[in-house]
Amino acid sequence: MHYDPHLAQHHTRAADLRAEADAHRLATAARQPHAIRTRLGWTLVEVGLRLAAPKPVFAH
Repeated sequence: MHYDPHLAQHHTRAADLRAEADAHRLATAARQPHAIRTRLGWTLVEVGLRLAAPKPVFAH
């Protein structure tokens, strides 16, 4: 059996995996600002809920 076809198949698969990794990296980098906006939004919601909640009344 010759190793050339297997080597060519390996090179093709390696190139495909590199392309998938690059696409994933780009997608992750593009998604980060959205994640920051989401985190900030939920933080503002939490602060708003704390401000809107009635203060506890302690009976003596």
